[in-house]
Amino acid sequence: MTAKDVWILIGALLSVAVVLAVVTKSFPHTRRVGQNDVAGFIFAVVGVLYAVLLAFVVITVWENTDAAKATTFKEADALAGVYWMSRQMPLPLGAQLEDQTLRYAHAVVDTEWTEMEEHHSDPQATRLMYDIRNTALSFQPPNARDQVLFQRTVDDVEELAGERRARLSEIEDLVPTLLWISLIGGGALTIAFAFLFGLSNTRAHLAMVLILTCLVVVPLVAIKEMDYPFKGVNAVRPTAFEVFLARLPPQR
Repeated sequence: MTAKDVWILIGALLSVAVVLAVVTKSFPHTRRVGQNDVAGFIFAVVGVLYAVLLAFVVITVWENTDAAKATTFKEADALAGVYWMSRQMPLPLGAQLEDQTLRYAHAVVDTEWTEMEEHHSDPQATRLMYDIRNTALSFQPPNARDQVLFQRTVDDVEELAGERRARLSEIEDLVPTLLWISLIGGGALTIAFAFLFGLSNTRAHLAMVLILTCLVVVPLVAIKEMDYPFKGVNAVRPTAFEVFLARLPPQR
């Protein structure tokens, strides 16, 4: 949890405590105790429906983060494939392709990853992707061995381009505004139902409502943090590209 998330939780708890105090003062428990049975039945239905919705969204955003992480590793693997194939190509074309793959990796790690936090891609990385494809396709294999090398390089380049497109397709928030309205509105409704119960022990009632508030707000904060896979406390990092760059021999 970030400091902002902690303040969101504290603000929600304080707001609920104030509202409960107002409700208790305006409508004493003796006026509410008679509806406990009906309120309890409705509360059970509302709670189950909201729990299902909340669990579904949490699982979805978690799987989306895992998918984004897997995409980055596939992209880095494809880039490594292009790099090692370039090391087998004759000069100067092989050295040119090798240099382009390294510059692409640095552009992704140093520039594009920061820009993705703001939902943007890096034009330089895009141009390098085009340069890598053009350089690979310009290779004219003189013999059967080089023909196999050419085909493997083209396959890796196309996989690299495909995984890059997949990564960039994930730079938008997963949870739409309408669903956020449903999540927040459903949480507020669930907590509000807890105000209808009439308990003679005000402190016990307050403790139960605050615990319920935590159970609602904490998953919502988790969803907010995981809504966009490249930003937040659980953000996907360019680890795969950093590992690739850290284990390379000297350039030719």
